[in-house]
Amino acid sequence: MQRRTFLSGAALACASRLVPSRRSFAFENPHLLHHLPLDDPHYRCVKSYIEEAPVPGYQWASPAAYEAFHDMKYGVRIHWGLYSVAGFAHESWPFLDLGYAERAHYNEMYKNWNPTGFDADEWTSLFSENGMRMFAFTTKHHEGFSMFDTRTRVRQRIRWDAAGGPTLENSDLAYSIMETPFRRDIVKELCAAGRKRDLRIALYFSHPDWYDADFRPYADHPAQVPSSANLDTEWMESRKRLGRLIWMAPDPTPEAVTRMMARHRAQIEELLTNYGDIQMLSLDQWLGPTVWPQLRQTLFRIRELQPNVMVRARGIGNYGDYYTPEGFIPGSKSNTGMPWMVIYPLASGFSYDPEAAHYKGAKWIVDNIIDTAAKGGSFQVGIGPDATGRFHPAAIEQVKQVGAWLKTCGPGIYATRSRDGEHWREGEAIRFTGAKDNQTIYCFALQWPGKVLNLRTVRPQPDSRISMFGYPDALRWNFDSANGLNIEIPEALAAESRRPSDYAWGWTIRVG
Repeated sequence: MQRRTFLSGAALACASRLVPSRRSFAFENPHLLHHLPLDDPHYRCVKSYIEEAPVPGYQWASPAAYEAFHDMKYGVRIHWGLYSVAGFAHESWPFLDLGYAERAHYNEMYKNWNPTGFDADEWTSLFSENGMRMFAFTTKHHEGFSMFDTRTRVRQRIRWDAAGGPTLENSDLAYSIMETPFRRDIVKELCAAGRKRDLRIALYFSHPDWYDADFRPYADHPAQVPSSANLDTEWMESRKRLGRLIWMAPDPTPEAVTRMMARHRAQIEELLTNYGDIQMLSLDQWLGPTVWPQLRQTLFRIRELQPNVMVRARGIGNYGDYYTPEGFIPGSKSNTGMPWMVIYPLASGFSYDPEAAHYKGAKWIVDNIIDTAAKGGSFQVGIGPDATGRFHPAAIEQVKQVGAWLKTCGPGIYATRSRDGEHWREGEAIRFTGAKDNQTIYCFALQWPGKVLNLRTVRPQPDSRISMFGYPDALRWNFDSANGLNIEIPEALAAESRRPSDYAWGWTIRVG
């Protein structure tokens, strides 16, 4: 996730033809198609040392993988970890605001964590039955706690509550869910349950690790070092973020650096070999210029293990396959050919929020699904379970309400493409998507249009049948070059209770 303060969250941003399917133009100009937006915050963190164009021999995922990515349109991001036990709604970020003694306590909470309410089949049934086509799960957030059966070991950690102040100490533990009383591989269970329901799987993995002292000082590691300025391009921001709670540790030894990169690669290898086909690897944050050559080799290793996995661009620049605007919907179509998927929390943060009033509602989700699909992206809503493994009732109810809407209107969302140029919208309340064969346009109204829906940028075939999602009869319409397309809305639908869907309404228009 993007660097943030504890409370702020991430905030930063021919008329009938459609943009061609990704398959038709994949790799014709690979450098252009794989360039992150210049204002992407994670790109700015790494552009000074990562090549603009990948080195010879590097391969992105296949055109078929890109096509499938574009087809998804809607999914869920699940953040769950020790921060859920601590009651942090903003994942592990509040750890940086804790005092030294509180950090020591936090790091030991795993010894008593037993989330017996977790049920992978229940989770994935909720997702698949309510229109989600994928899920992303946090295998390890910045705090360093692994939610899977890692065989790697943490060899050096920080003793925050040592007499006289923090100190480094040797260790030998996985620091994972398998060392809790629960002792079950969460990632394994979720992947198996999701695959049974044909959900595409994304595994989130944090480059930095605040528990493993070998990873100092990257990406706000609470232990900074004298040579931070040479190791991390964002070291000044980290110093500001940590403030008085910063602890100055010795520089990492060459042995520690080697150990860090070996463990980083080994954990990624575990995720890509122990859990079957993984469609997306959602990397987060960054490391730094001195270890970039080793990280680049890890990318080649990823391609050896799973050539078709779509890799998020965070921390790896234009080597990535896709990027994720976070906490906002781009105001216009993307300024890059790189595929994108918005990630946006349903409540105040990506992890569990106990306040029902913080959940934004089904209308908010529906509007964002439509808006992102119209612009050529996908939407991933963020929810997190509580310490026991259960989602908030408000989250469950809103997800189900969206699922009901998608059962009616989903054909105009899934596997669609954006229209050319600026014709993805008309005004503030009309959005368009279209079938990949360029023969059909789908129109969505975010507000009820009244008696007539007027469209200026759509010209149907003379004998076209125009229909409304959820309404059985063809609609009457007329077209002229001066007034555009006018679709009559049946009088029977004037009453809100008789409309075929809630939140937004869709029409199918044959144009080819």
